[in-house]
Amino acid sequence: MTAAGLAVRVVVAIAAIGLAAAALAQGTALPGPHDALAPVGPQAAHIGRLWDLFLAICVGVGVAVLAVFAVAVWRAGRADATTPADVDVLHRHEAGPFNAVVGGIAVSTVLLIVLVVASVWTDRALARLPLADAVQLQVTGHQWWWDAQYGGGPASDSFNTANELHVPVGKPVVVTLRSDDVIHSLWVPNLAGKKDLIPGRTALLQFRADQPGVYRGQCAEFCGFQHAFMAFQVIADPPEQYDAWLARQRAEAPEPASAEERRGREVFLGAECVMCHAVRGTTAGARKGPDLTHVGGRLTLAAGTLVNDGERMKQWIRDPQSVKPGTTMPASSLGDADLAALVAWLESLK
Repeated sequence: MTAAGLAVRVVVAIAAIGLAAAALAQGTALPGPHDALAPVGPQAAHIGRLWDLFLAICVGVGVAVLAVFAVAVWRAGRADATTPADVDVLHRHEAGPFNAVVGGIAVSTVLLIVLVVASVWTDRALARLPLADAVQLQVTGHQWWWDAQYGGGPASDSFNTANELHVPVGKPVVVTLRSDDVIHSLWVPNLAGKKDLIPGRTALLQFRADQPGVYRGQCAEFCGFQHAFMAFQVIADPPEQYDAWLARQRAEAPEPASAEERRGREVFLGAECVMCHAVRGTTAGARKGPDLTHVGGRLTLAAGTLVNDGERMKQWIRDPQSVKPGTTMPASSLGDADLAALVAWLESLK
């Protein structure tokens, strides 16, 4: 690794630590790395190698330019206010400087061609990911959250989740991208490059996770007031864990295990929640907001804005505008007892 590359990695690490500290202070820490310099899949690795080449060439050119400038300043003649101007150089061919300029142009041209060829090769490499037996997903961007639909088999096997993608390690994934409102851009730098979601069009994102873990994603296209809090996680599971997760997600919401949870379900079905949210296994079937069938098992709330625990879920339900100003979710007027019962039921949906 070059000194410049090491310096960039140090700056990225410091910035990540600062963001993590700020998030922890607000209870908004989003699990998982968000680092284009630490690829865990072939798509991100191709992009990482292109970055390394660009960095090495650009740093080399920059150092060379500064070195030539320093030599020129060192060797330049010294003059004061009484020294007459030397205008003879305007009519005299100087072979040394002329050859240096021509050589610099030639080298710059060659280096630019190298970068163009490397970029084209990388683009071709990104399109050559083997897609046999790929996992097929559909992700729709909303202001400001992500809806993920899993299917590929009988309709009974389809389900929706929100702001989290689970994928099997070592298996290709093809994500069909759509936008429900404005332009978004899905970016999981550890796994792949950015891909825009444009209203009225579809796009495909292909990647493969070769290491298990939780990887942070982010909307990378300014899409409105809460763009910065439109995050998500890609959770790469070993195949057997992924299959177990699929089985849990395809199941309907479990029956309440306590009187408080039963009261919470009654509160949910009798409140305005059913106007936007679905919970399979109940009469709630709206699709305006995230599907909550297994919301208790998710890592975060409100697209990465809050860690998913009971207190922050109460905060989010009671006054979402204090957490995420501009969100379309209305504030709740539930009393403390009803809110506690509702949260107890939602936390049990895993």
